[in-house]
Amino acid sequence: MSTENLPQSPEQPSRKPRVAVVFGGRSSEHGISVVTAGAVLKAIDRTKYDVLPIGITQDGRWALTADEPDRMAITERRTPNVDELAESHEGGVVLPVDPANREVVYSEPGSVPKALGEVDVVFPVLHGPYGEDGTLQGLLELSGVPYVGSGVLASAVGQDKEYMKRVFTSFGLKVGPYVVIRPREWEQDEQTARKKIVDFAGEHGWPLFVKPARAGSSIGITKVDDLSGLDEAIEEAQRHDPKILVEAALRGREIECGVLEFEDGPRASVPAEIPPPDAHAYYDFEAKYIDSTPGLVPAPLTPEETAEVQRLAVDAFDAASCEGLVRADFFLTEDGEFVINEINTMPGFTPISMYPQMWQATGISYPELVDLLIRAALRRSTGLR
Repeated sequence: MSTENLPQSPEQPSRKPRVAVVFGGRSSEHGISVVTAGAVLKAIDRTKYDVLPIGITQDGRWALTADEPDRMAITERRTPNVDELAESHEGGVVLPVDPANREVVYSEPGSVPKALGEVDVVFPVLHGPYGEDGTLQGLLELSGVPYVGSGVLASAVGQDKEYMKRVFTSFGLKVGPYVVIRPREWEQDEQTARKKIVDFAGEHGWPLFVKPARAGSSIGITKVDDLSGLDEAIEEAQRHDPKILVEAALRGREIECGVLEFEDGPRASVPAEIPPPDAHAYYDFEAKYIDSTPGLVPAPLTPEETAEVQRLAVDAFDAASCEGLVRADFFLTEDGEFVINEINTMPGFTPISMYPQMWQATGISYPELVDLLIRAALRRSTGLR
C-alpha cells in the first residue's frame, strides 16, 4: 500500500542538547570553582545548548542555582559560594542513577518533587576532592550521563600527586625528588615521620615545598626555608589533606602547556611561562587568583624547547589515560631539562587562567574552547572505553 497520499505528521524540531554545569563542591577550592562556573556559563552558546546550573554547597547539598554568571565573580578579594546563589537553602537536586533515565529532579521538604528535564551532558567545573578526583565521575558513569573531562582513573591519578608521579615515572617522564607522609605514619609516630622529612632536606637541601597530596590551586602549600618553619607547614597542609607531599625545590623556569582532545586525538597548545611573582614567595593562591599575576603567553622558548614541552604534555595526558583537557606543569631546569611537576585534569578555567589563555594564543577563543569540550563529551560514551 502506498503512503504517498496519506497525511504526514509534521516533523518535530530536534531538542538542543542540555548541559548541566556542576560547580562549587566540598573542597577548599569551592570558591574558585564558582568563579570558573560563571565564566563557563557566560561562554556557552545558548543558541546551541540549553543550560542547567547546579551548585554543590560546602556541606555537599546539590542546589538549584540562578543562571546569573555576573554574581559568580571575585569581589573585594573574596570568592563567591554556592549558598549565596542557591534558590533555596533546603531544596536539593538529584541526578538519576538509572542509565535509561536522564531526568533530573528537584525536591524540597513538604513539596512534590519537580522534574527539571533530561540532561545530555555534564560540565563539571569542580576542583579538588569530591569532584575532580574521580568521585563525581564515578557517579556520572553509574548514571550513564556523558561528561566533560577525564574518567574515574585519570581523575583520581591527576588528583593524588604521589600516584601521579609514580605513573609518570613508570612511563619514563622525569619528576623531581619528593617524599610522602601518609596519615598512618603521622598518627603512629610523629617524630619518625618528621625525621623522614628532615633527612630528605639533608639530602636535597632547603627550601622545601610542603603541600597537601590531594589538593590544587596552590592551596595549603608552604615554602619552608629551614627547620623552624617545618611544623607550621605540616599543620597547614594537613588542614586540607591528612596525606602530605614534600618536594625539593627545583631551580628553573615554570612552564605550563595545555592539552585538548580533538576527534583525531590530543594536541598541545603553545606553552606559557609563569615568572616569579614580585609580591609573593612563589606562585601561590593569591598570586594566581587574587592579584592575577600575569603569565607570559607564549613562553619565550626556542622552537626546539617548545616542541619538546608540547610532546611531553601529550605524553603525560596519555600516560594517565586522560580525556578532554589537561594542563601540564613543568620546570625547565638550568641544565635545559624539562621535569614534570603535575597535571590538572580540570585546570583553572576562568578567562584569566593560564589554560584558556594558552589556547587563546593558539587560536581557540574561550567560547570555542567550551564548545569543543562539550562536543567531545557528547561524542564519548560512558562505561569502559
